[in-house]
Amino acid sequence: MKFHATGVQGAYVIELEELRDDRGFFARAFDIAEFESRGLNPMVVQCNLSFNHRAGTVRGFHYQAEPAAESKLVRCIRGAVHNVIVDLRTGSPTYLQHTAVELSAGNRHSLYIPPLVATAMQTLTDDAELYYQTGERYTPSAERGLRHDDPRLAVTWPLPVRELSAKDAAWPLIDEGALSS
Repeated sequence: MKFHATGVQGAYVIELEELRDDRGFFARAFDIAEFESRGLNPMVVQCNLSFNHRAGTVRGFHYQAEPAAESKLVRCIRGAVHNVIVDLRTGSPTYLQHTAVELSAGNRHSLYIPPLVATAMQTLTDDAELYYQTGERYTPSAERGLRHDDPRLAVTWPLPVRELSAKDAAWPLIDEGALSS
């Protein structure tokens, strides 16, 4: 596995190192020692699938607050997505900065997202599917979010937003106190 730093401190794009032969290839997609050697949380307590029918669907920005802050390891296993992360750690040198990466079944990259870094994605293809591992269980009382169109973040989405849940549309803006709870 090759770990590539992103514009958000502690977040990495992880590229597979494929061992190819006539049958295809083999690659490690997760190795606890590789994560620990970089000071990343290797804990996996829950795995989730997200399937999305239409290109242009946006999910997020989602994160969990303390004491249930969660790390995530996200991989697109079908189609392609534009994944954006925002650093919400007040002491971080990249606080409120965001970065975007394309995850696809074709590039087989994954994205490690540290605790207290919000994540959102927009599907670039119809029938996009993501598989992700989390370092903490889903905890409704710790669930938080930011609006995908928050002007303070100024995120540029590659496609028009075609699908968005009512819950994601209702998250507060940063200037309206989204980070105060």
